[in-house]
Formats: sequence, C-alpha cells, structure tokens
Amino acid sequence: MPSRLPNLLAGPYLERAAHLRKNAAHVQAALTNPETLFVPVWESRSSILRQGDVMVAHFVTGVKAFASTDPGEFVLLGEFRGHAVFAVGLSGERPQLPDPAIDFQDLRTLAGTLPPEEAGLLAYARAMVHWRETHRFCGRCGSPTQSSDGGHVLRCSNEACRSQQFPRIDPAVIVLVTDGERALLGRQASWPPGRYSTVAGFVEPGESLEDAVAREVREETGVEVDAVDYHSSQPWPFPSSLMLGFTAHASRTDILRVDDELEDVRWWTRAEIAGGAVGLPFTHSISFRLIEDWYDSGADRPLRAEPGVRMWQAPRR
Repeated sequence: MPSRLPNLLAGPYLERAAHLRKNAAHVQAALTNPETLFVPVWESRSSILRQGDVMVAHFVTGVKAFASTDPGEFVLLGEFRGHAVFAVGLSGERPQLPDPAIDFQDLRTLAGTLPPEEAGLLAYARAMVHWRETHRFCGRCGSPTQSSDGGHVLRCSNEACRSQQFPRIDPAVIVLVTDGERALLGRQASWPPGRYSTVAGFVEPGESLEDAVAREVREETGVEVDAVDYHSSQPWPFPSSLMLGFTAHASRTDILRVDDELEDVRWWTRAEIAGGAVGLPFTHSISFRLIEDWYDSGADRPLRAEPGVRMWQAPRR
C-alpha cells in the first residue's frame, strides 16, 4: 500500500494564497511589510543558518536588505508561520553575509537535515527562481519578459505578442522493480563506488505514467514488468522535476542494458542491503522511501534499524 505520510518537500508546509497573487495592492503591501520574510537563492543555493549541530533555513526580514534588487525579481510564495514570504534570486558575486554561521549551500544534499516545513519552502523558492532565470525572454518572439501576478506569470513585453509563461515542472517516473524477494537497483558512472538507486526517467509527450515506467525499466535494464502500481510523489526542484513514484513487478528478470545511462544494474536481496553491500540513497529522497517500504514489508526488523545498512552521505561542510 502507498505510504500515507508525505515525502519530504511535500505536504501543507505553506499557505500559498494563490488567489492573492493577482491583487497588486496586496503584493505591494506584503513586499513592504517589515515583518515579511525573504528566502534568498544564489547560484541555485539556499541560505542556511547553522546553530551548533543543527541547520535551519535563514530568512531575511525587510525588503530594505535588497535595495538594489529589481522589484520584478521577487516572487510571492504565500504565508509561512503567519508571515508573507517571498523568494528572491541573487546574482553576481557571492553575497556578503553578516554572520559566519550563514552560508549558501546545496539543498539537494542538505534537505533531510532541515526542519521539514523549511526544507519544503526552500525547495519551492529554488524552483521558482530557477524558472524565472531560465525564462527571461519570450520563447515565441525573443523579447524580454515582465513579471506579474506576484512573480508567478512572465508576460512578453512585445505588445504584438504578449504571450504568457507559467511555472513549469518536468514529470519524471521513479520505480522500484522487484521480483518479490529482490530489488532492482542501478548506478551511474559518475557516482562514488557502491552507490545504487532506483530506476528513473522523464515522461515523454504522448506517454502515460505507466507506459513511461515500463519503457524506462526496459531501456535502462532490459527487465520487463507486468504490474505497475502508484506509490507516492515528491517535488524535486533540482531543477524542476516532480518525481512520481511507482513499484513494479518483474515478469522477466534477465538484465540486459540497452543504453549506457547506467554503469551497472543488479538485483539485491534484503540480506545484502541490510549488510551494507550497497549504498542506499539519501533518506529524504523518494527513492529511499520506495526501497524502505519494500524492505520493511518482508523483514523482521525495519531498514532504518539495521546496524549494517549503508547510506549515501551528504558532503561535510
């Protein structure tokens, strides 16, 4: 059965208040309110505050801290902990920070160490800033775009065109294939030795999610599946994916790699996984959630309680 708890980066961590984005007076009042929170993003990195051994999101209060920033660069995310909150992309050299405990870091590896609601908010901010940075010009006529609706719409500045662009996400399927007693995991050549993960790939135009699962598994491993079941989803803004998680049963287990996307593909037993023969993904990823739910469904002891299990490790800072 699918997990009922939301994956990290998902869940009701924010009141998006989407109906207020079109209200220019509300957006301006929120922008100038001294209690408004700002989530800065620089070079796709999020602002993190280290408090001893704990890391939390670093919020900036007051728009005056961004006096040189174009007003069109702010994106109204909604209301967080009773305050309006905006994302703002920073460009140029690394910003000068007032506290050595504050730094811009890669959210992809650190998300699991942050409070869940803060990790979700930072991910949302990162995704919006990335979208705006890659859509500064109209894809139809090439004219510059202009921000509107609290930063959630980019309109072409050419009066003869006036096309609109909206935030986009790229749907991707991610699947744990099993034959009941073994899990199919693969690794990319660029990963450190021992790291393996579930099969994943982007959905193509004119393709259903179930068809995408079967195609990706076949292309990357040669394995055929005869049953595909939805598990859960996870926003993964690195830079703009929505991971749609599935489990699948293998009808043919012979491995035959069709392309070179994966360096190695293997079947792993629960005993091998528990013994640390394979490095598992970050615990905050949907890939780990898929593996964990399968493992726990047929083991005497939960995966996280196994002393020998080996995880991917975030780089030390």
